[in-house]
Amino acid sequence: MTGAAAERAPIRSIVILGGGTAGWMTAAALSKALEAHGITIRLVESDAIGTVGVGEATIPTIHWFNQLVGLDEAEFMAATKATYKLGIEFEGWQGDGHAYFHPFGTYGGPGDATTFPHRLNRAWLGGLEASPEDYSLTTQLARQRRFTAPVSDPRSLLSTLGYAYHFDAGLYAAFLRRHAEARGVRRHEGKVTEVERDAETGFVRSLATDRGERLGADLFIDCSGLRGLLIEEHLQAGFEDWSHWLPCDGAWAAPTPANTAPVPYTRAIAQEAGWRWRIPLQHRVGNGYVFSSRFQSPEAARETLLAAIGEPTAEPRLIRFTPGRRKRAWIGNVVAIGLSSGFLEPLESTSIHLIQTGIGKLLSLFPRAGCDPLLAEQYNRIFTREMEDVRDFLVMHYHFTNGRNEAMWQHCQSAPPPDTLAYRIAQYKGSGRIMLTSEDLFRDASWFAVMTGQGIRARGYSPTLDAMSEAENLRHLDAVRAAVRQSCARIPPIP
Repeated sequence: MTGAAAERAPIRSIVILGGGTAGWMTAAALSKALEAHGITIRLVESDAIGTVGVGEATIPTIHWFNQLVGLDEAEFMAATKATYKLGIEFEGWQGDGHAYFHPFGTYGGPGDATTFPHRLNRAWLGGLEASPEDYSLTTQLARQRRFTAPVSDPRSLLSTLGYAYHFDAGLYAAFLRRHAEARGVRRHEGKVTEVERDAETGFVRSLATDRGERLGADLFIDCSGLRGLLIEEHLQAGFEDWSHWLPCDGAWAAPTPANTAPVPYTRAIAQEAGWRWRIPLQHRVGNGYVFSSRFQSPEAARETLLAAIGEPTAEPRLIRFTPGRRKRAWIGNVVAIGLSSGFLEPLESTSIHLIQTGIGKLLSLFPRAGCDPLLAEQYNRIFTREMEDVRDFLVMHYHFTNGRNEAMWQHCQSAPPPDTLAYRIAQYKGSGRIMLTSEDLFRDASWFAVMTGQGIRARGYSPTLDAMSEAENLRHLDAVRAAVRQSCARIPPIP
């Protein structure tokens, strides 16, 4: 076969480097989506190499992935010890004693997601004192430890609901492994000792392991974690460091016994040099402390976590990281997915989502054997936009923090935010408009929840609301609040 013909040939084999959540999510998704193409998929991992494995919280986009793979919800929840997650409560980010909730549903009545923040901003400017929580059915269910699934009927208040899950990431990887292997994915045990590359194209041709195997493929997926064995160590993608905006560079993680009545939300609790998570699962509570080593030593951070959680059921584990992204996540015939492509701290539970979007982009831009560089360019363009979108949302939590005077928080308050975030906040303050594109992960309700919770208020609202009087607007808000209260009362508590 000539070189040109080889470039046009279809992908016949894929090797995934690394297991864990990213590797087995990739294996499960590709084996399902590509099962009619006869592509051989192999995954190489070593039991001797640990995984980060603390991605216990997700956002509602997890439903798309589980449907893609063909998972049954009840079976999935039982296998992964999952609990429902309706949102995230942020405690102490505006000082001790302050808390606000980021719900996964929308505010207001059905079909009012985009307009409702303008309604409430207008009422606030008119002197109304009311919490946005009163107008969010998802928040009220979370507060009262109730749950029901959203409905598709756009006339129902239940259509405003949204939810995700807390689950054991290790059990999730094992669950997906069973699905992937049932579709023909073959696992190879071993550490990679050699990477063979084509002298002319620079493509990776094979991986050699300490077990004496040599695994060749047309396409390689780097799920090797923070190390980025292929994408960075061999292909030198480069890394864009975002620690000047996101100063936390370490996390201690430790489990504690399960709660008898777990709340259906994640807790993110501000601390001296970072924040602490608390994630309830069926069989344990996941705890962690994300901290900045510039402002607190790892030893002191460990003691901070233990003082808050008491006696853990396993020894605390330290994870070190640098926030940022690879400058390119697809080079030649190598695509980095998961932590190998970059790391953004778990404040808004986006790590598993970013694995999903990496898989989704790969499927939509799936190459032939020649791996057209235009496909990689488009992948990298979208990848950069996604990572910056999440980065800005996280930076907003740190930069717009009041009521905390510790050194790290003062640093975050004084550091200029990214221009993209500054523009979005300026637009909101001036007009009440949340400037989004169709590609943005976080939608109106999420930005409104966190901006409001962080003390950012708008000086205006959409003039389209002036078609109704101020009194009519207040009556509308009263009706929504009453409907939320009545609907919540009819929904049963979580058993």
